[in-house]
Amino acid sequence: MMAASLLRRDKKATAAHLKADLNRTDNSSGVRQLQELLDAVLNPEKPAADGEALDWCKCLIAGGEGFDEFCKTVRSYDNATLCGLVWTANFVAYRCRTCGISPCMSLCAECFNNGDHTGHDFNMFRSQAGGACDCGDSNVMRESGFCRRHRLRTGENIPLIPRDLLLMSEMVLPRFILCIIQYLRDGYVEPDTSTERDLQKVLQQLEPQISFLEELTKMGGAMRTVLTKILTNQQAFKELSMGQEENLYAKKNYDKYLSALKNSGLVSVEEKGQSAAADVGVGAEGGAGAMEDQDGGQSVGQRKRVKLSSSTKDPCIIESLKHKCFLEELLFWTIKYEFPQKMVTFLLNMLPDQDYKITFTKTFVQHYAFIMKTLMKSHESDTMSNRIVHISVQLFSNEELARHVTEECQLLDIMVTVLLYMMESCLIKSELQDEENNRHVVVNCSEALLKNNTYWPLVSDFINILSHQSVAKKFLEDHALLMLWMSFVSFFQGMNLNKRELNEHVEFESQTYYAAFAAELEACAQPMWGLLTHCKVKVSLTHRINGTCNTLKLWFDTPAPNQVTFHLPLHRYYAMFLSKAVKCQGLDLDSLLPDQEMLMKIMVHPLQIQACLSEIHSNMWVRNGLQIKGQAMTYVQSHFCNSMIDPDIYLLQVCASRLDPDYFISSVFERFKVVDLLTMASQHQNAVLDSEQERPMLEGALTFLVILTSLRIHLGMTDDEILRAEMVSQLCMNDRTHSALLDLIPENPNPKSGIVPGSCSFEDMLSAVADFKAPVFEPGGSMQQGMYTPKAEVWEKEFDPIMVVLRTVYRRDVQSAMDRYAAFLKQFGIHTGNPWPPYKERTPLHPCYKGLIRLLHCKTLHIVIFTLLYKIWMDHQNMSEHVLCMVLYLIELGLDNQIQDNKEDEEPCIEEHCHDSWFPGTNLLSNLHHVINFVRVRVPETAPEVKREAPPSTSTEASSYGQVKGNSVTAQVFSLVAERRRKFQEIINRSTTEATQAVRPKSSSTRWVPPGTPPQLVTEILEIRESMLSLLIKLHQKMSSKQNSLSASWLEDIESNRLAHGDGITAIERILTKAAARSCQIKRSIQDICGKVCPPVPPKKNSPTDKKAMDKEERRQRARERQQKLLAEFASRQKSFMETAMDVVLGHRCKSTEPKNLPTSDEEHVYPADTCGAANDVRLTLMQQFFKDSSCLQSVSIGWDGGVYVQTCGHTLHIDCHKSYMESLRNDQVLQGFSVDKGEFTCPLCRQFANSVLPCRPGRGTEAGTWHTPTNKKTSLLVKEVEELQEKPGLFPTESNLSKEMELVIKDIKNTTQKKYMDYGRNPGSPDNDFLFMYSVARTNLELELVHRGGNLCSGGASAAAKRSCLNQLFHVLAMHMRLYSIDSAYNPWTKLTQIVQIKEAEPEVPMLFRDVPSLLIIFVLTMPQPLRKEHFTCVVKMLYNLQFTQALAALSTKFSSEERQAWSTSGALKKSAANSDKSFEALLSHVISELSKDKSVYKVNSEEATMVSSSVWSPQSIEFSLQQFCLPFLRLSCLLQHHLYGDNLTGCLEEEEFASLAVCLGLLPSAPQPANTVQSASCLEWPVNTFDLVTQWGAEVKGLSQIHAADVQSSKWAAPRLLQLPDNYNIIFQYYHRKACSACKKVPKDPALCLVCGAFVCLKGVCCKQQGICECVLHSQHCGAATGIFLLINASVIIIIRGHRFCLWGSVYLDAHGEEDRDLRRGKPLYLCEERYRVLEQQWVSHTFDHINKRWGPHYNGL
Repeated sequence: MMAASLLRRDKKATAAHLKADLNRTDNSSGVRQLQELLDAVLNPEKPAADGEALDWCKCLIAGGEGFDEFCKTVRSYDNATLCGLVWTANFVAYRCRTCGISPCMSLCAECFNNGDHTGHDFNMFRSQAGGACDCGDSNVMRESGFCRRHRLRTGENIPLIPRDLLLMSEMVLPRFILCIIQYLRDGYVEPDTSTERDLQKVLQQLEPQISFLEELTKMGGAMRTVLTKILTNQQAFKELSMGQEENLYAKKNYDKYLSALKNSGLVSVEEKGQSAAADVGVGAEGGAGAMEDQDGGQSVGQRKRVKLSSSTKDPCIIESLKHKCFLEELLFWTIKYEFPQKMVTFLLNMLPDQDYKITFTKTFVQHYAFIMKTLMKSHESDTMSNRIVHISVQLFSNEELARHVTEECQLLDIMVTVLLYMMESCLIKSELQDEENNRHVVVNCSEALLKNNTYWPLVSDFINILSHQSVAKKFLEDHALLMLWMSFVSFFQGMNLNKRELNEHVEFESQTYYAAFAAELEACAQPMWGLLTHCKVKVSLTHRINGTCNTLKLWFDTPAPNQVTFHLPLHRYYAMFLSKAVKCQGLDLDSLLPDQEMLMKIMVHPLQIQACLSEIHSNMWVRNGLQIKGQAMTYVQSHFCNSMIDPDIYLLQVCASRLDPDYFISSVFERFKVVDLLTMASQHQNAVLDSEQERPMLEGALTFLVILTSLRIHLGMTDDEILRAEMVSQLCMNDRTHSALLDLIPENPNPKSGIVPGSCSFEDMLSAVADFKAPVFEPGGSMQQGMYTPKAEVWEKEFDPIMVVLRTVYRRDVQSAMDRYAAFLKQFGIHTGNPWPPYKERTPLHPCYKGLIRLLHCKTLHIVIFTLLYKIWMDHQNMSEHVLCMVLYLIELGLDNQIQDNKEDEEPCIEEHCHDSWFPGTNLLSNLHHVINFVRVRVPETAPEVKREAPPSTSTEASSYGQVKGNSVTAQVFSLVAERRRKFQEIINRSTTEATQAVRPKSSSTRWVPPGTPPQLVTEILEIRESMLSLLIKLHQKMSSKQNSLSASWLEDIESNRLAHGDGITAIERILTKAAARSCQIKRSIQDICGKVCPPVPPKKNSPTDKKAMDKEERRQRARERQQKLLAEFASRQKSFMETAMDVVLGHRCKSTEPKNLPTSDEEHVYPADTCGAANDVRLTLMQQFFKDSSCLQSVSIGWDGGVYVQTCGHTLHIDCHKSYMESLRNDQVLQGFSVDKGEFTCPLCRQFANSVLPCRPGRGTEAGTWHTPTNKKTSLLVKEVEELQEKPGLFPTESNLSKEMELVIKDIKNTTQKKYMDYGRNPGSPDNDFLFMYSVARTNLELELVHRGGNLCSGGASAAAKRSCLNQLFHVLAMHMRLYSIDSAYNPWTKLTQIVQIKEAEPEVPMLFRDVPSLLIIFVLTMPQPLRKEHFTCVVKMLYNLQFTQALAALSTKFSSEERQAWSTSGALKKSAANSDKSFEALLSHVISELSKDKSVYKVNSEEATMVSSSVWSPQSIEFSLQQFCLPFLRLSCLLQHHLYGDNLTGCLEEEEFASLAVCLGLLPSAPQPANTVQSASCLEWPVNTFDLVTQWGAEVKGLSQIHAADVQSSKWAAPRLLQLPDNYNIIFQYYHRKACSACKKVPKDPALCLVCGAFVCLKGVCCKQQGICECVLHSQHCGAATGIFLLINASVIIIIRGHRFCLWGSVYLDAHGEEDRDLRRGKPLYLCEERYRVLEQQWVSHTFDHINKRWGPHYNGL
């Protein structure tokens, strides 16, 4: 009852009253009242959306005062020392590696900018999953990086909080939180029930409540403490959670909760039931064994599942959850609702509270298994993963906390168990071998779990946890846990198995390999590296290694010949732990390795991968599609290589160093399938390879052996040496940018950030091996970034082709490295030919691996080397330079790495009589000069060897040579296979069948004879009588194609330093010198062999490659000639392409020469009012108010804001050729970037973009002489002639191809222009309007050329723009059209210019003084018949100059003060009577003043202004100067026009002489120029009638126009157009604009952009600002730039250009410290403005060359 009365009262009063009650000592009545009130208010049966309850809570908590004041009060007691700001995805945050302790450290922008990070290694990044600011948390970052606010320990000086302030909160909030939980319980529906499940709806209704909680957390430390108490209080949870007995609703609600809890265990209830039924003793260990026997390998998953549930140490991981406090239940519902963003933020906002942090972390770990189970079932697994990691990264990055939960809550056990559980859901049987009894299971990569990477949150947490030393140590010491982990890793062993397709191409190429590689990298390799980093200290690794080895033993199959899997994580674990044990802990390798038999098994799989790599590159797997190539590339790619190929090769090196070398070498050649090729015979059969695959496979096998014997990455190189070698190999392939290098150098053995103490940092190493090339521009407009290129001494001493081969993803990179190396040798004159890969000395081997050298000193290898040298010398098929190169490399490695103690090695060889037939011992040095006489080979009957006679009786030979091949001995390399088997048996000491089967590949045991059997094999004996040495010397002769290329004494003459670089000849010489230096016996043999005269070399056939090269050259030559012919032909025909483009550059010119700044704060703005376009618009509208429309449109030009600019590439072709070219383009399906339907095309000669064709008049040059001739006619006569010419009616041209083309051009020009830029008259579409448009096109083009020439004609000559100019042709086209509009003679301005006429009072025309003189010039020229004689042109210019000069005087006079005007008027009047008064400015000035003063209004208007302006006094010099400045624009345009019409040259001059030089050029001045500074502008005048009368007449027209200022006459001087000035540091722009709201839609745009012309801020692609289906950027480009827009994309730092319906990415003008762009700000490094680039952009804008220079245009469909 009481509650009801309270509910009706005022909320604030009630709250105050209750608070007072509760503050008494006996507060029971207050408590009771409050509880009743809350029962009524927080009734979970009411709908959640009802806001009343929330208002009550706010009032109650505030205890009577306003809620906002209450917040302020509480905040003042905030004692938090951490920032803890929580952000969600896409937030921009910072990470500083210099200050971070944990790699996950991040800072909000505010804390970052308030801390001092100058010179640190930091970057800005967009958060992917969300995060929180770590400022103030010394567990995660160093204190030096804290910002100003969190550096002070704020906790000390804050007063204690009064008890009564938060009293109400403590009472009200538990009920409030319970209410939220009850809503959540009530709203949850299990996913599998039939009812409609809409969790989002429930959450939306709860939005205000959860936001309220979030608001509370932001009140600071005091409020958080209260919340923590409530959330973790177990007593309150017990009392409240059940609900009271009598309340039915609460009971039902609680039951719902319990049923939800039931299934929260890892193994759900039903599954438990099943497994118990199957086997009663599940709990017992024996259960698993018993089961296995029963199901006999049928249900794999089932068996594993049971095993799992019985063997985990801790049942609590698998059991259902039990909750003890509100926090636990809140987290539970958060998980059930799949992590709603608001809940996550609330839970994270609480983290700065230490008590909360610990409890929450424990709760999180307790729910961990349940979280992952939910994740697996979720449909939105991506978002959910992000939210999970958002939370876990905050908890697990803290080492203290991580160690605590590892010890107390068994976090590691939980993680490994859950991982196992996850992977079990997608196991299949391994198909690695065909046998039935294969019991291995492996994950199936096409399952969603792997394909969508659903496991990554888990793995990422696991890696995060293992990065803490203490946790990793615990993990390594727990044997049972390790074995669990190993069984997890073994699931990945052999996944994604590839079978080689032999018959037809696969139908469907699966892309599962992405998933497989990602899984191995993330789930296996990264945790491994995490553990390895901590092994630098003594952790006992032995059991770890043995553990891996045991797992490996369980898992063992030999691959079938045509299968390969790239995934052997167990092998790699084993390899990496071995390497670590030897390198960091100095353990003895032998003590760690298993027996030989095991090693033989271990080696099979990695060797199979190496052979398959070679097969893939030899195109043997083409039928498997592209994806198999993708796998081969990924395997060696920079992010994977150190977890994949490097450990594999290391493992093979270990096996090779411990196994019998003959066995190992023969295994290699057998796996590579080239055994059959290794025969002395010139022909052979290969059972497994086609002949075109033999060469690449042999090259592959030899290259692999070279890599195996020379790579030292895990065999004794220090981390610094490794980093250096990696860096050099990457730089040798190509110049690299800094970021590309960082990305390409493998991360793990040597972290790049240089954290490892004592190691050389990345930057230092880089500056040691490379030079920086600053970013440059190429003339084509492509922009280079800053690159690093290897120093010369690196090329000379460190270039290592073997490392390059190992690290290249594409084969072309090896070639590229060799080309660059050759270029270096050429440049320094070291070697000019085609060099061979240089041989590089290796770092010494670690003593443990000395056995590896035995590979180089074993007979099998020597036999192979001998055979190959012989085959190359005899020119057998399928040999190549590469084979020889590798053979020589192996010999040289053998010479450089001698075996120390030869004695022991000799003994076992004596019994093996089989090999004695070839070589006496195993040492390479002694075998080099051992001569082999006869070899027995098996050859096909057809082979050339068979035809020979049998050798003479062998006994006679015996005397001369020590040894004869007995018939019993098969001295031949085929014995490789047999030999290897025999060895294998001896080693194993048992002749059971399985051992032989394990090794023998199926193919070579039974020789399969294909149908159409080839000729039988016959045994023949070849006579050879060579040693390796003699073969080397003969090869030397063959290569240098000289008989005695080595004289007997050459060894003495050679200087060794010359031999480091060069081709094969150099390599052989180098080997011979080395060998001679190591043994005198060899030296003697060399001299003997050289001394003998050598038999002739088999003649070298002209090899097909040479022929090809010749053909190529010839073909090129022919093509060149054809091209020359064509060009000559084109030049003789005429017709030119042009491109019309809307132009707005002119309109953007301003009066000041300084560019405007881009505003970067709210106070700055850009004002457009002072631009040229704006000024001209104002002028036209003013005139249209007063004067007749048609004459208005004649007295100005339009096109300042949207004229058409015409430019050409200068190539011509016939009209009909053009038609057929357009047809062919139309039919061409693959169109790039332009639309043929709109008439766009690319020039067939230079591929420049064009959209129109401009006809050239035939026979241009013929009558040129006639209309150039100067005449001496009088001015008056010429004036008359001009008038007559104008009167001539326009002749309609006869219908011809030419005229049709001309009409098309005009149509093109009009199409290019937007409608609004054409209609300026009052009645749109009238001829006047057209007329205006036509001549404005001419004006625009002239003005633009002036801009390109830098605004004046001082430079003279042709400019770059002039090359593209086609004004002459354009004028013809325009003139033809203009002639169709005849000018009414009554209104002809010419008459007013040259005669005294009576004014007829009609609608007034524009006074002459207000007309735009350049416009008149163009009108006159265009309306007279073409071609125009030059004398008439000059006459027109002279007449117009008079008008221009008078305008100048009038404009000037308005600037005088009235006294000055008086003075000048009287002084000038005196001069009027003088002889040449019409050429003195004083006389004319006074006349103009007196004429204009007749109308009082003219000068009255600006008298006030004038007095302010002219503080200075006007002198004759200053007047002369301003007059010249006023007339210059007109002179410049006339001069340019004359240059284009008559081809007159423009002469260069100094700026101050410009006026004089132009006047002479135009014929206004006689050609003998006086000293320049004395030229008077008035002396150029030439009046047709009485000067003063004409001026009077012009003045009279102005009378009565008081409303219009005379000042409007003046034309102002415009500066060249500029883009906005940008700030130097990009961060200034970014911070201001990326959060700025758009002015149109008031939202913060997703992709903000800035117009660089006017500074407008627009939404790119934003739907919010679309108008008529056109997005804002495109719209703006139409308004601001007549469809050309230059926009800076704020979030990407790049510039895009919009031109009409196309757009292109231009690049970035902001580069980082290494001269690189950072598109999309992915790296987030600080960026600085690159002035050169910005100038280039501005240049392209002004000269309209975007279309030509940028190649990649695409349509934007109005969507930008």
